Amino acid sequence: MNREQAIKSIAAGFAGSMVIPEIAHAMNVLPSSLRNNINHSVCQWCYSDIPLEKLCEAARAIGIKSIDLLKPEEWATAQRYGLTCAMAYGSGFGLSKGFSDASMHEALLKDYSINIPKAVDAGLKNVICFSGNANGLSYAQGLENCAKGLTPVIKIAEKHNITMCMELLNSKVDHKDYQCDHTEWGVKLCDKLGSPNFKLLYDIYHMQIMEGDVIATIRKYHPYIAHYHTGGVPGRNEIDESQELFYPAIMRAIVATGFKGFVAQEFIPKRPDKIASLTQGVGICDI
Repeated sequence: MNREQAIKSIAAGFAGSMVIPEIAHAMNVLPSSLRNNINHSVCQWCYSDIPLEKLCEAARAIGIKSIDLLKPEEWATAQRYGLTCAMAYGSGFGLSKGFSDASMHEALLKDYSINIPKAVDAGLKNVICFSGNANGLSYAQGLENCAKGLTPVIKIAEKHNITMCMELLNSKVDHKDYQCDHTEWGVKLCDKLGSPNFKLLYDIYHMQIMEGDVIATIRKYHPYIAHYHTGGVPGRNEIDESQELFYPAIMRAIVATGFKGFVAQEFIPKRPDKIASLTQGVGICDI
């Protein structure tokens, strides 16, 4: 299941007893108890059966500051609840059609030319983009195509002080053939473009699947990373002890780099009480 698929049902059931201290204290987080070392966000698509207004209400009650992955027409809704959109959509072509495909460059430039100024007007800082699928291209040719297509977009982003963020996704389980599926490839694209207005969205879930070594990667490449997403591995469900990553340690590594951006929960709640799972996830990451 991914954000391009409709979420029609979520399996009920509790994932297991919580015995690890860092996880046991994570439920029932209140804004007043958050340490604020992490700026918390949440990805709307994981709660698509909850109206955006209700999600905003819950996010604010938890102490979350942002709703990720909103379309331009949705930004104002988050703002009415005192929230931002820390990672905004600027094009509607999805994940598989991106800058690796030279035939998409004109259409993508048109979308971002319209929506980057809108993001500025809304007070936003980051706009997401995608490599799209390789469709037979080598990593080297895909890199060249992305750089060529992104160059005019980055000029617009620089003019408006917006950071374009390409998301790293796994091509093993969820997004077959996606081009930007390794951190080093994304770093090479950043270096090729040579702009402070182009960085990476490091999705912890996806990169654990593709390459592992998450904390070492964050320490090595943190200057290239503008935003983080979470998710339990395997399954992309709750980030507690039911999965293989220990998120408190990952968050400590992120904070140690001096990161001041946002970390967004992007797991699909498996339990019936999805807001309780979200509350727990924020508590786990609030180191």
